[in-house]
Amino acid sequence: PGWVVERGIGQGAPPAEVHVGGCHMARNTRPVTREQALQALVTGVRACIHCRPDTELGILE
Repeated sequence: PGWVVERGIGQGAPPAEVHVGGCHMARNTRPVTREQALQALVTGVRACIHCRPDTELGILE
């Protein structure tokens, strides 16, 4: 997948981090669309500091 969201710990936990697909730091993930990755980032889910999905998606702070 092009984008994945790392799940938080525990049942029903909110997403913890967004990654570019294939990131070596991603654990316990689910694939998402580009639009879902963008939405997660703009609503406050952290971007991985290793693969920088925010940069890949063109989100500038």
